Amino acid sequence: MPDTKKLRIAATADLHYGKHSRGTFHDAFVEISREADVLLLCGDLTDYGLAEEAEQLVADIRSAVRIPVLAVVGNHDFESGQVELVQSVMDVAGVQMLDGAAVEIEGVGFAGVCGFGGGFGRRMLNAWGEPLIKQFVQEAIDHSVRLEQALAKLKTERRVVVLHYAPIRATVQGEDPEIFAFLGSSRLEETINRYRVNAVFHGHAHNGTAEGETSTHIPVYNVSAPILRKSGRPFRIIEL
Repeated sequence: MPDTKKLRIAATADLHYGKHSRGTFHDAFVEISREADVLLLCGDLTDYGLAEEAEQLVADIRSAVRIPVLAVVGNHDFESGQVELVQSVMDVAGVQMLDGAAVEIEGVGFAGVCGFGGGFGRRMLNAWGEPLIKQFVQEAIDHSVRLEQALAKLKTERRVVVLHYAPIRATVQGEDPEIFAFLGSSRLEETINRYRVNAVFHGHAHNGTAEGETSTHIPVYNVSAPILRKSGRPFRIIEL
């Protein structure tokens, strides 16, 4: 019989740890460890993508977190060209980086990528015109393909997707429409719908909307800490 034990999933994003941020999320991490079974960090782990910033975050994780931690990188983590170092710092600390990878925890499968922009629905950017536009679109396609490959590895009935960029327009509502194309891509949604996942978590849109759903009614949660702080704690817990 399939494992139907409920899993308490805590998620947050856009922590933006700097060189002097140690302690910023310590108390929240303590709460999460008491109330959840797994923690998802949905990108922008650091502010400028520096290894020493990641070390500050890792120090808080090591001192406060007592549950498995899964993470994806965000656009800020690429800023200084050290994203591999940032990922290595997290990995050494025991954080499972889902850069196109999949992992199973207590009967629930998790697959993740950073994701990329390109826009949503009929306004989604297509690979036509200048080479740079085609490269931009190809980057979005590549992330979707890697997400699909990760999901294909999972044999669990329950599946969760971890992203930084949004897969739907609904959870970026509240941001300026001029930047929607840089906040996510419907190409991610296509993959999510095809694999009929149970839930999606992302960040990136600090002024977006906390909840939405795909066209096939899969729940999507924007867990950007700036949004969640407006109504309380800088993390969200979902039971699956």
